[in-house]
Order: sequence, then structure tokens, then C-alpha cells
Amino acid sequence: MAEPDPANENVREYVRRLTPQVRSRLLAELERLHLLGQSIPRTDALIAALRAEFRDTGQSHSRIGNPSRYFFEPLEAVLVNSAPERVNSGQIARGSLAPIWSLITEKLLPSMAADYVASTKQVIVANNINEAQRMAATFRKKIVTYLKGVLSSADGVATVRAGLQAYTSSCAIYDDLMKMLRLMQAHEALTEFSSRLPPKIKGLDSESLAKILGLLDALRATHADVVPFALTITANRLETPWHLICLATKVAGSKAVSKIAETRYAAVISMMLDQIDDKRLKLVDAFKQNRIPLGKEILGEIYAIEEAMLARIALDGSDWGRRLQDLMAAVEVALEAEIKSLPTDQPHLTHVLASFRQRPAQSLRGRLGNMIRKSRDAFAEILPG
Repeated sequence: MAEPDPANENVREYVRRLTPQVRSRLLAELERLHLLGQSIPRTDALIAALRAEFRDTGQSHSRIGNPSRYFFEPLEAVLVNSAPERVNSGQIARGSLAPIWSLITEKLLPSMAADYVASTKQVIVANNINEAQRMAATFRKKIVTYLKGVLSSADGVATVRAGLQAYTSSCAIYDDLMKMLRLMQAHEALTEFSSRLPPKIKGLDSESLAKILGLLDALRATHADVVPFALTITANRLETPWHLICLATKVAGSKAVSKIAETRYAAVISMMLDQIDDKRLKLVDAFKQNRIPLGKEILGEIYAIEEAMLARIALDGSDWGRRLQDLMAAVEVALEAEIKSLPTDQPHLTHVLASFRQRPAQSLRGRLGNMIRKSRDAFAEILPG
């Protein structure tokens, strides 16, 4: 039996002495840096000890206890496990919740928050979910009203930013706080949108596209600032998430970037590029953990989005096209690094991912398909309507 490592024991003892709140903040910050691809030397043991402590105590560092979970419930549909610096306008980083909750409960309104937490815990223990939700809604309304007042002045904004800096080094969490306020203020409208959206959307054919556009347009008419959240919710309901680009490409009726950019939901193109970037980071992480089957699955998803975008948008020379090229180049670098990781003294071995060097859009079949599509599009523009 291996002897315990004294250094690791010291780390575990240090973690045990921290309060749950401090442990949560520390782990959230380390995980945020990890999601950004920033590795900090000699922190693996610390992260492992923090996660182990949460497992052993039955706590969840990302949810900060039940009262906060009820408070943040309206955000659930748009929460993602990305770093705050990497989320788009329709997403909120799950890791932002802990610093925001700490700001509210420890700096801004500690007495009111303490009363809310104490009373909500009592009804949660009694399994009175409806009452817990009612109490959370009341507290949420007070917080939104208070924050709107504070953030209406430059001094108030500076106070809130400084308050967040006590819990995280990420400036992007302030943006998530602002998104939280917008979403909570339009919670009823967004809930109505979600309830009328099909729970599972197979694809955006003419009928389903018209229905979803109608729902989005109705929301846009009254709450334009939460439409990005509605797009995220729609993407999550799609069986094939990249179909979201049809909200722009089919409406434009053209593959021209200029036409697509003029549509009211052109933002979905950038959201798909964000999705590739997010999957690229997950791919790198899967390779680091030697989870090759997962990496293979993620690569397939990345290539499917690329192929769909190339087939539906004339990206050549556009900002979207350049960003796609940069992202796919980064994916290729990660793939090549993984393939070359095989031992050099065993040249007979072939990496299971070697076949992915030739992605679908670059294959002979893919290139011929693109040529045919481009020719057809050219004739469509020349011939009279």
C-alpha cells in the first residue's frame, strides 16, 4: 500500500480549515481559469482536494445551497459551464453565480439576505416547494429593484464592480450580473416564450420555422433585450443545435453574408461560431484526460457545424469566414498534437483519430459538393426570376 503524500495531506488539511463559502469561491476561480485554458502550476492537488471536500460533505460548490438555487431558478435554461469571459449574449456562466450570490448576501443586503435564507430553509425542509418559489420570487424582486437603483449611477456601478472583485478576478462576471437583471425583469415573458416552444424540435422546416419566428418576433416586440436568451433556449430544444442558423439563412433567402447579416436574427451565426470555440476547448480537455472516444464525438460535432455553415453561407472573405478558419485551424492543431502523442519508438501504431485529419468539408466528395452548390447559386443569380 502506497504511503500518503505529506504535501497532499497538507493541502487537504488547509482545505478543511476553509469555510464552505471560501472553498466555493476558490474552486470556482480555479475552474474559471482552467476553462480559459490558463494552467497554474502545482494547483492540481488543490483542485482535487477542494472537489473531494465538496463530495465528502455532500455540498455542491456551483449551487451554494438551496435558497440560492431557488433565487437563480429563472436563469437555469441559459446557464453554461463555460468561463464568464467566453459566454455570449444569450448565456450566463454557472461559475458567475457564486460571486454574485456572495455580493448580494455579504456586501449589498446582508440582513435581508440572511432573513431570506433562514426562512426559505425552513419551508425547504418542510418540502413546501411552492412556498419556497414564492419567497424566492419576492426576494428576487427586491434584489432587482435595489440593483437597478444602485446601478443607475456611476458611483453605484463602481461599488458593485469593486464588490465583485472581492470574490473573483474576473471582470466578465459584472456582465453576467447585468444579464441576470435583464432576464429576471423579463422572466414572465421569457417563461411564456418557453412554454409555447416545442419541448423537442426535430428541425426547422417551413412550418416549425414560421412558428418559432412568430414566437421570437412577439418576444422581440416587447422585450428585445432578452431575445438572445430566447435563441439559446431554442438551440437547446433543437435535436440538431446547428439548425439554429436557419433563423438567419432561410429568412435571408440567400447565401450572401450581406443579406444574412441584415436579418433580425443574424446573431445566430456568431452563436454557432461560439459553439465551435466552446467545443474546441472541450476537445482539448478531453485529449488532456485521454478520453479519446469523447474527443472523437466532439470532433464530429465540430465538423458538422463547419460543414453546415459552409453549405449555407458564402463565407469567403467575410469576418465570419475568417473566424471559422481560425477556429478550425486551432482544432487541427489540437488534433495533430494528439495524433503525434503516440510513442515515436512504435511507428507501427496508428492513432484512432488519424482518419479525422481529412474532415468532411475537405474530402473529395465535400469539395465536389461545394463546387456544385456554388455553380447552382451562380446560375440562380444570373437567370431571371
